[in-house]
Amino acid sequence: MTPQAVLAQPFTLPNGVLIKNRLFKSAMSEALGNRDRAPTPELVRLYQAWADGGVGLCVTGNVMIDRRALGEPGNVVIEDDRDLAQLTAWAQAGTRNGTQCWVQLNHPGKQAPKGLNKETVSPSAVPFRPDMKAFFATPRELTDAEVQALVARYGKAAGIVKQAGFSGVQIHGAHGYLVSQFLSPHHNRRTDEWGGTAEKRRRFVLAVYRSMRENVGPDFPIGIKLNSADFQRGGFTEEESLDTIRALAAEGIDLIEVSGGTYEAPAMTGVKADQAAVKDSTRQREAYFMAFAEKARQAVKTPLVVTGGFRSSQGMAEAITSGAVDMVGLARVLAVEPDLPKRLLAGQEAINVIKPIKTGIGFIDKMGLLEVTWYTGQLKRIGKGEAPKPRESALWVFAKFIAHQVSAGRKKRSPTKLRAS
Repeated sequence: MTPQAVLAQPFTLPNGVLIKNRLFKSAMSEALGNRDRAPTPELVRLYQAWADGGVGLCVTGNVMIDRRALGEPGNVVIEDDRDLAQLTAWAQAGTRNGTQCWVQLNHPGKQAPKGLNKETVSPSAVPFRPDMKAFFATPRELTDAEVQALVARYGKAAGIVKQAGFSGVQIHGAHGYLVSQFLSPHHNRRTDEWGGTAEKRRRFVLAVYRSMRENVGPDFPIGIKLNSADFQRGGFTEEESLDTIRALAAEGIDLIEVSGGTYEAPAMTGVKADQAAVKDSTRQREAYFMAFAEKARQAVKTPLVVTGGFRSSQGMAEAITSGAVDMVGLARVLAVEPDLPKRLLAGQEAINVIKPIKTGIGFIDKMGLLEVTWYTGQLKRIGKGEAPKPRESALWVFAKFIAHQVSAGRKKRSPTKLRAS
């Protein structure tokens, strides 16, 4: 069977939902919400491009569950049905051509740039590493009542997602955001029912899943993006991740996307502390997290996706035919080639080789924030109807981001401007 024939095979989830092919667009932060944190026409146009581009399952960028807790400027927030009309337009765009479009729900926890929110919160008040303290504040520890309220927010947001006409929802449990923080012994140093042991650290994500399930019913797909590991000393390990996967599978989760890393250790971009020690055979298989996916496949029967590192249709097809995964996740390349799925299914290959974004300034290049910012800029271009710029300067993009943050901070401190906004 040719690679394109493998990728073109439909896939049916255990709950009976049909996905038209094996190509999975993983979440990327679009930052295309308006001042009221609602979807914009640019966001609709972007998802039309992806739905028309041939992807089977398209997961949105992180949609926040609390207006007080943004991950980036421009996040869409779902707290209630006030923006249902705009959400419905977004859902209609994303589900064109029989495309599955799932909303990724998220809370940043401590992982939000300074000045964006009034405060940041986390399972425990653990600061970022010294070279990142200029960009990220030390968070306040959540109270038990606040944890319970956040669980309820996830559930309510999931219900609105279904009401708007999206075809599924995904929990963002990776990359150092709040769910990931609860799972990590580095970030979660609590001694109550939400921490202290690996089992207790898993309680938050399981509570979030149950809250969502109560709000969407038994047949609406719920997935999760989960770290294979944090790649951070004292963080979430592969063994803990496998135990979390087993627990989620026992609850009935519909799809698990495997990734890894945090802003402090951005393995999801291909940068790992132990990269020199990676076996050549692993590099040849392209995907960053395939070895872990094979372990997960031995542990559960739940459908699996791996995102990160795929470069060719042959590598994607081999991942599927190996039996380790059911779909292959693509992200950054779809920010510069939104029609790539259609071309892969026609036997063509990607035009652009995706590499970590670099400014040449060491401490900036170590931050996952740079990758998010650069690719967000490409998504904004597509949303405006413009062509992506695959060779745009990373240093210029980062400088614009800092200038925007400074400007936003000044506006917040100006009573006159606050009244006018």
